[in-house]
Amino acid sequence: MSGTVSANSFEKSYNSINAEQLTEHVQVLSSDKFGGRAPSSEGETLTLNYLTEQFKAIGFKPGNGDSFLQEVPLVSIEASPEMVLSIGGKDYQYKTDMVMGSSRITTLSELKNSDLVFVGYGINAPEYNWNDYEGLDVKGKTVVMLVNDPGYATQNPDLFTGNAMTYYGRWTYKYEEASRQGAEGAIVIHETAPASYGWDVVRNSWSGPQFGFQRDDLNKGRVAVEGWINSEVATELFAKAGLNFEQAKVKAAQGGYNVDMGNLTASVTVKNTIKKSISNNFIATLPGSKKADEHIIYTAHWDHLGTDLSKKGDQIYNGAVDNATGTAALIEVAEAFTKLDKQPDRSITFLAVTAEEQGLLGSKFYAANPVIAPKKTVANINMDALNVNGRSKDVAVYGLGQSELDNYLTKAAKKQNRIISGDPRPASGIYYRSDHFAFASVGIPALYAKGGKQAADAKTAELRKTLDAKLAKCYHGLCDEYSSDWDLSGAVEDMQLFFDIGYVLSNNGQWPQWSKTSEFKR
Repeated sequence: MSGTVSANSFEKSYNSINAEQLTEHVQVLSSDKFGGRAPSSEGETLTLNYLTEQFKAIGFKPGNGDSFLQEVPLVSIEASPEMVLSIGGKDYQYKTDMVMGSSRITTLSELKNSDLVFVGYGINAPEYNWNDYEGLDVKGKTVVMLVNDPGYATQNPDLFTGNAMTYYGRWTYKYEEASRQGAEGAIVIHETAPASYGWDVVRNSWSGPQFGFQRDDLNKGRVAVEGWINSEVATELFAKAGLNFEQAKVKAAQGGYNVDMGNLTASVTVKNTIKKSISNNFIATLPGSKKADEHIIYTAHWDHLGTDLSKKGDQIYNGAVDNATGTAALIEVAEAFTKLDKQPDRSITFLAVTAEEQGLLGSKFYAANPVIAPKKTVANINMDALNVNGRSKDVAVYGLGQSELDNYLTKAAKKQNRIISGDPRPASGIYYRSDHFAFASVGIPALYAKGGKQAADAKTAELRKTLDAKLAKCYHGLCDEYSSDWDLSGAVEDMQLFFDIGYVLSNNGQWPQWSKTSEFKR
């Protein structure tokens, strides 16, 4: 089963990808029985068993030696909701005004009368000649900072990368840099537009169990307390400090900026429940016929936010779009490869990673502990939250221009009479927010794309008028459930694109390269 695949065989495999099977997989994975697929839960066991069953049935082999699993040691840190953040004589309430927690693996983390310092965007970026910490000693203090980066605020294309968020704009970076600077606490100010999501996402995503890696140093190098406040609280605090929040934002976007927040201090006690556990990445391989040691890796994250027993009524974050669709797509695309009359030259590997919702932990672990050496990994194709709102004329590429994978996508899209468009939400920094980023970080060209904003026809445009608003509202919400209103025809076309790219790469012997302007290198 090796050699050149006939055109008829390719078309048969390409067209075997269908909405009916995709729907069936999504409905199973996002069912209440799976409980929201939290890492280290019964939902994980059910998910991994389902993936194992499906990939065995289509003839895939275990991708990690004789196992379909790669263990990922995790620790769950769950902050007690019985906390208040005291600043300036007022107590701010958990989930309503703020969400605080700790990455330190300890049962108690706290701030005691920690001086507040506003550090603009909390960025130290020598390559952009920008340092919000310049001349500042923040040891023992709590830094307060804006989300996103100055390019978004000014819309100046020459500042950072203009409207497109860099990694410096991500909350993950801001906590990391505050820790490197020796701060005791780190608070990000939430605003919906620059964050690209509402306060509900903060409240739902950063409360409850928060997963991290098990570490010998118990993460003592991290700030003691990290979290978010909403913009209304920020406005009030700045006023108490004798500052104007809007004016401070303007100054912060003009260059490295920091200012003491008067006599304001922060106090909060975070009581944690610590649980160590083992979660798993799932990995399955269709061995190549000629170059079995060279792999194209498809990824999607199988996890979501689990179940919140503190809620009345619906308690399950089913995660149907995010990311039962991507996980189901792994199965569909994998099955298409098995329908070819001749096995591809290179190996095709499918990797469903854990704990994406907790900061890309599963893909980060894989990148640090690769089953397949990066130098033998040809490319990564990532599928996260497929379109469920019908066919698009365009294919939106997150990180357009990063690598030669764009060329493969363009050719595949042309067969569908589709065009390539750039990131529809560049300010959201999506290229740094899904699992392909871990592959890019170790030099592997990584593609993340999906159907764009241009509806294929009038019927689809009409559907999107009502469906898109509902989908946006349900991001990381309890209402992210499978719906008969969905139109998965666009998801099918996107999966066919991804199959086409992987098929070409698996047989042409080429190694896609990063563009000269990319910050990633092979």
